[in-house]
This record gives sequence, structure tokens and C-alpha cells, in this order.
Amino acid sequence: MIKKYQVYIYVTLRPSVLDPAGTAVKSGLAQMGHKNLEQIRIGKYIELKLNATDEETAREQVELICDQLLANPVIENYRFELNEVKI
Repeated sequence: MIKKYQVYIYVTLRPSVLDPAGTAVKSGLAQMGHKNLEQIRIGKYIELKLNATDEETAREQVELICDQLLANPVIENYRFELNEVKI
């Protein structure tokens, strides 16, 4: 039986990678008076739905999708939440 899954993927830069976009946002916010911010990191958020026979197969497919296209494993980490959609 095929099940439907909702997936929420979060891609972030590895801690050792500089984040110029985050630095620019932090600077802009400081100029607006928000001077108490220590650090800002910018990432990506992706939602997708997929069909799979079971949760393990769905997880394997999402990991493959992230490794192949959505995240650059050299400079980015990713994590995801996978929820079965009850029809």
C-alpha cells in the first residue's frame, strides 16, 4: 500500500563555513537598533510531498534527494521531518 508523506527539509551552512548573507543581515539589523544579536546564519527551507510504501523507503528517498540536489554536502548540513499524511 502506498502512503503519502509530508517532508520539511532544513539546509544550513556547516558551522565552519562563513555566512556573508547572515553577516549582512546582522549588520543591517544592528543599524536598525538591534545591537544585541550575537550571530545570524541564513539557510534554506524546503517542503515536499512524496509517495512511498513505508517510512524507511521515504526517508531513504529524502536523504538521496538532499545529497544529490538540495544540499551541498561539502559546505551544508541538512535535517528533515517526515510525517505521514492521513487521507
